[in-house]
Amino acid sequence: MQRYVSPGGEEFEVEELATARILNEGLPFIIIDIKEKRLSIKEGDLFLYTDRQGLIRAGNTAGLGLYLGDTRFLSCWEIKLNGREPVPLSTSAESDYMAHIELTNADVIDGNKLLFAQETINIRRLRVIGPSLMERIRVKNYNPVDVELTLSLTFAADFADIFEVRGLKRGSRGKLFRPKVSETQIVFAYLGQDEVFRRMRITSSEVMDSSSVDGDIVTVNYRLKLKARSRAVLHFNFETLVGEEESDTPNFNVTIAKLRRGYEEWEESCTSIVTDNELFNSVLERGAGDLRSLVTKSAHGTFIAAGIPWYVAPFGRDSLVAGLEMMFLNPEPVRATLEILARLQGSEVNPWRDEEPGKIMHELRRGELADLGEIPHTPYYGSIDSTPLYLLILSEYHKWTGDTAFVESQLGNIKAALAWIDDYGDVDGDGFVEYLRKSKKGLINQGWKDSHDSVTHDTGELAEGYIALVEVQAYVYYAKRRMAVLFRELGLVEEAAALLSQAADLKERFNAAFWMPGEEYFAIALDGKKRQVKSITSNPGQCLWSGIVDDDKAEKIVGHLMSPDMFSGWGLRTLSKSAKRYNPMSYHNGSVWPHDNAIIVRGLKRYGYEEQTARVTSGMFDAAMHHAYYRLPELFCGFTRRGGAWPVDYPVACSPQAWAAGAMHMMLQSILGLTPDAPAGTLYINNPRLPPWLNTVRLGNLRLGSGVIDLEFNRRGDVTSFTVPKKSPGIRIVMEE
Repeated sequence: MQRYVSPGGEEFEVEELATARILNEGLPFIIIDIKEKRLSIKEGDLFLYTDRQGLIRAGNTAGLGLYLGDTRFLSCWEIKLNGREPVPLSTSAESDYMAHIELTNADVIDGNKLLFAQETINIRRLRVIGPSLMERIRVKNYNPVDVELTLSLTFAADFADIFEVRGLKRGSRGKLFRPKVSETQIVFAYLGQDEVFRRMRITSSEVMDSSSVDGDIVTVNYRLKLKARSRAVLHFNFETLVGEEESDTPNFNVTIAKLRRGYEEWEESCTSIVTDNELFNSVLERGAGDLRSLVTKSAHGTFIAAGIPWYVAPFGRDSLVAGLEMMFLNPEPVRATLEILARLQGSEVNPWRDEEPGKIMHELRRGELADLGEIPHTPYYGSIDSTPLYLLILSEYHKWTGDTAFVESQLGNIKAALAWIDDYGDVDGDGFVEYLRKSKKGLINQGWKDSHDSVTHDTGELAEGYIALVEVQAYVYYAKRRMAVLFRELGLVEEAAALLSQAADLKERFNAAFWMPGEEYFAIALDGKKRQVKSITSNPGQCLWSGIVDDDKAEKIVGHLMSPDMFSGWGLRTLSKSAKRYNPMSYHNGSVWPHDNAIIVRGLKRYGYEEQTARVTSGMFDAAMHHAYYRLPELFCGFTRRGGAWPVDYPVACSPQAWAAGAMHMMLQSILGLTPDAPAGTLYINNPRLPPWLNTVRLGNLRLGSGVIDLEFNRRGDVTSFTVPKKSPGIRIVMEE
């Protein structure tokens, strides 16, 4: 048997059979295995993803596990009481960092003898995630007599890269070692092909009565002798260790207190939002808490992670859109995310990573496969919209904060991004920004609808060649206009004038090239032959936000969006029901995405469609009320709302997910008509109009530049008025038509 001495001097034996078994399994992703709800908790770069009973079942193909740095450290975690799985009573992960699980027993029988009846033993599991994962298991005997129990826990660690978990097949793996078990500790270890040594160390507060090792699977047993009405408590600490890393065992109660205080501090730093609708308050509070959990500190800096379980990583588009949504809630994480994206901005032509100078990245990974260069995510740049969105969100950050010094520090990045748009982004020189995958392991479609079949002609045929997406041109237009404002404020007058001229030219050509006179709507894209891709989609709705849409076309677009084939009653579909590829259960061809709706709502407000703004927001609010913890998922199915039916879940949606968590906050900002201009010390309020289910909205500690504002909005009938109970000196509130 092969042996290995770790960087810390510990000797391990290679577990060859288990390594081969994991490789041959290939970790297939099977949709039937994710039909049940999940529990997830997260803090920093560490997150736990389990079934509703808190279990990670052996051989699961639903991605369950304990993850750090794109590596699954724990791949099995099961519990049995006297050889039988306990019966779940209730479970909750309402706190983003903590989960509660209540279990009880089935009948315990010895031969034909009933030792004690069902529902007389309670197992309470409380787990919290901080620097490590900790769990406290309390077993209580509610029988009037003494009982003797055997509590068994089974663990395994496959150290799979998250791309393996999602279905990527590997030709070979590193060395998985035989687990080491002592009286109070289990150590799993793996030496990756990237030469990184990783360990999963589980420490128990109590001595194990017995244990067994079967390949890479460890089962430990505790014999509990419980007097009538008495209890036993066990504590476990799960450490994810990389290289020679070591850590101290944290205190369970102290960790909970620190995390609770951290969330309280986050809440105190955010805009306070209180309405007369308690359910709406709960939706907003859930979104704010989820955003806090997804703000992630890592070796790269602080960033807004996209979502659990698949996208706990620095992202371009996803993190930027989430930043746009949360800006009026709290702009600080947005700045940190912008800094990371600027630092990782493309600097060379690298087809493997779809990288080009000035381009903003799509996604950064740091697991074994990224280390080995088997995937291009180091970082990967295959996103056509991250670059204009970076400029837009940077401008939005400046409008809320007035942080000109930060903008000046990014000036080189801004100019590089603008140069990329004009040079590499516009491949054929037609004035539109296009994409075509260059990396053999990159994304085929590189807009926000990045599934392979998301850009299709009305015949159902996939669009091919260089693709110019409709909403990307709108982002570019808006980015150039807003950069022109910034440049003018920085004294770069000629550059500002050039950008305004380019934007005006783009608007004219855009409305001519993308408009479909017969359909009275914009095409989703132009394909490689400059043909209009004529499917009716939600993408043109996002163009309203930018102002690129000619006024005489806006009414037609809004009419399409609000028609029954696009508006499901819960939200706007990604693809019309009349399209050949429509499927309400698909990822991008008929589903409903909260962030897509939030951007469209912002555009509806901009063009003065107040009733439609309220209608879409109301549908999304209703959808949130029908999801666990009032949490909007990444997406849900696009089935038509009927009677008392609930929105239908999309089975592999991330939840929590950043741009879903922030969607309702941006919809509220749109309803209230808030537009900041911190450099001018002005907050504009444009025709606020509360929907029928809201009578009062109070905003406190709303930050504008270095000052704060309190606002109160009240609705009487169709009229919404507002007052300003408090504001810092020097801030103006201007009603805008």
